[in-house]
This record gives sequence, C-alpha cells and structure tokens, in this order.
Amino acid sequence: MRKLGKLANGILNVLIVLTLAMMCILVFGNVVLRYIFNSGITWSEEMSRFLFVWLVFLGAIVALKENMHLGVDIVINALSRKVKKVVFIVSNLLVLYVLWLLLNGSWKMAVLNMDSKAPATGTPLGLVYGIGVVTSIGMAIIVLVNMFRMLLVQDASLSMISNSDEAVIRQVTDENDSKMNDIKDIDESDSTTLTV
Repeated sequence: MRKLGKLANGILNVLIVLTLAMMCILVFGNVVLRYIFNSGITWSEEMSRFLFVWLVFLGAIVALKENMHLGVDIVINALSRKVKKVVFIVSNLLVLYVLWLLLNGSWKMAVLNMDSKAPATGTPLGLVYGIGVVTSIGMAIIVLVNMFRMLLVQDASLSMISNSDEAVIRQVTDENDSKMNDIKDIDESDSTTLTV
C-alpha cells in the first residue's frame, strides 16, 4: 500500500513539474520570440492557461495528501480523542460529498465540451474540464484512506491540516537561542579594553 502511495505521489510530482516547466518554456519562449524576432507562438498563452489550471488542481491533490490546506484547529485541539474521531468522520464525509459534487459537475462539463475546441490550440475543452474528474477521484481516495487509517490504526492523526504554528514557533525559538549563545560567546571572547 505504501509503495502504491509513493508511486502515485511520484507521478503527481512529475506531472506538476512537467506542467510548470512547459508553462515556463512556453511563456519565456513567446516573450523572447515577440521582443527579439517580432513574432510569437499563437497558441502559447492558451496552452499556458490550460497547463496552469491542471497545475493548480494537481497541486490541490498533493496539498490534501500532505495536510497542507488551510484550516483552523483551535476547536478540534480542545476536544477529547473520542469527540475528535466523530468530528473527523463528519468533516471527511462532508468533504466526500463536495468531491462527489465536483466529480459530477466536472464529468458533465467534460462530456458536454468534448466536441468544443479551443480557438488557438484546437484542444478539446473537455480535457480542460477533465481535471475536475481527476482531482475529485484522487482526493476521494486520499480522504477514504485517511478515514480507514483513523478507524483501523490506534494512533492515527485526527487532523486534516498540519500544525505548522508549533513548527514555526519551535524554529524561531531555536534561532533566538542560537543567536543568544552567539552573543554570549562574543561577549566572553571580547577581552579588549579601550585605552585613551
């Protein structure tokens, strides 16, 4: 199961890197062609826009997997473990419902627009709307795995977001401690006296 997760994560990361690289190449190449050679790639802007849509939706899948979406966990942290489990299941069921809505709407839009072509590239617009299908299925799998992990594993995480506040505070505290130690070292080693 972990190997499958690592494989899926690797594929997502490669797709994100490829879409970002293609966007950069297309936009930079079009700027160079426009300003130096006074011509350009007619479909560059449109394809960059489509790639950006795919990049954002693929990034949302990775962000969900890594618990990097924004959230407020003040109330959750105050609850007991048993109540946290109930809240976790309810919130994940709500997320699954929203993902079903996204899947249903994206599927309908993709099928409806498969015959429509983009003006510059000629790409079927159904492929652009199809990312909603990919995203909803990918996110639903992650949510279901998290729910089963919570039900089957005793010490599973009950948070849908990472607690970055504690990490930031710890990092700032460590940096301040090291700076204070550096200042103490400078004071102790500085034995020069001023003479007038």
